Amino acid sequence: MNVKRVLVIAAHPDDEVLGCAATMAKHVQNGDEVHVAILVEGITSRDKVRNREQHDKQLLELQQSANKANKILGVSTVIFGTFPDNRMDSVDLLDVVKVIEDLIEKFNPDVVYTHHHGDVNIDHQIVNRAVITACRPLPGVKCKTILFFEVASSTEWQISSSSSSFSPNWFVDVSETMQLKMKALQAYQSEMRTWPHARSLDAVAYLAKWRGATIGVQAAEAFSLGRHICGGSK
Repeated sequence: MNVKRVLVIAAHPDDEVLGCAATMAKHVQNGDEVHVAILVEGITSRDKVRNREQHDKQLLELQQSANKANKILGVSTVIFGTFPDNRMDSVDLLDVVKVIEDLIEKFNPDVVYTHHHGDVNIDHQIVNRAVITACRPLPGVKCKTILFFEVASSTEWQISSSSSSFSPNWFVDVSETMQLKMKALQAYQSEMRTWPHARSLDAVAYLAKWRGATIGVQAAEAFSLGRHICGGSK
């Protein structure tokens, strides 16, 4: 069996589940290794002035939620970064790239999932740029596939234009693993909202059904393909 190593690089705790949890669970069920890196601390942007110490307890609880959610999916590793929440434009892009390069070296993934460049959230945009830079196709690099996921309450909130809108061209049938995504989202109770908010359980379920209907299945997750290299040495 050809076991793949999968790396999901997300900005905030819950982005990884909103973006590709059912696909992650499907990878696990197929025998693949799935690792998750969450680069941003979360929560601190809710104050006018960043004060990480003031939110130590909440940040710890958020990490515990992330660990619980990813355990439900069967993820092997969850790594947490400390970049400032919704303030990644205050960080040198190279600093983010270096962190991701270390992750690529550590996990040597075949497939990388991350944010779409058109998301309205600035942290998502910067993570996308940093991943593309860190995953440049140098000789000998194992990563053959980069896929960009959509995150409810960010991707669809961007004003549509030819350069920023999310136009999926890669679909994964997650009819058998969607229930695990919904269970994982329930572990992120503090981050979820009530209907008709886009980041509600109902909205996530409806989106999966719509993406599924697009390709004639019960439920799907949709992605935009960044790069896929076929053939070559293994």
